[in-house]
Amino acid sequence: MLYTTCESPLGELLLVGRKSDSAHGGTTLASLSVPGQKGGAVVQDSWHEDAAAFDEIIRQLRAYFDGTLTHFDIECVTTRGTAFQQRVWKALEAIPYGTTTTYGRLAADIGAAPGAVRALGSAIGANPLLIVRPCHRVIGADGSLTGYAGGLDRKSQLLGLEGLAGPAGVNPGKL
Repeated sequence: MLYTTCESPLGELLLVGRKSDSAHGGTTLASLSVPGQKGGAVVQDSWHEDAAAFDEIIRQLRAYFDGTLTHFDIECVTTRGTAFQQRVWKALEAIPYGTTTTYGRLAADIGAAPGAVRALGSAIGANPLLIVRPCHRVIGADGSLTGYAGGLDRKSQLLGLEGLAGPAGVNPGKL
């Protein structure tokens, strides 16, 4: 595995990936973590630091934070996760920039039982690709910012970047 770090408005991001002939820029992304993230990646002795391998991914992240990119074109590799988690993660990728959905609505979208909201929340919390796989766009049924492995302050910051949060919280007009 390869890794690097880069500065962002959320703090130093840890990027982990693998070389890939098919990926734009030559590297697939396996993990993107923020400082203090619950369940975030930790650099392993067997990993190799290679900042240049992540140039294209970092370019896209900077464009997102600058407000000029609304959709990532990053090849991602999922090296872990149950079938249910992967189904949830795929549904997260379909939530468009500048919109939100609720845990209940996302559960219905994937055909999960109505009581599966807690399991869905756990699957979202295990998302190894923060920002790129936009779990920050999932909010409580009442519009509250509930749960985010990177911290609610970062979730609010990301939603604000996408024009969804104001002083009173999430803009319900864009749900």
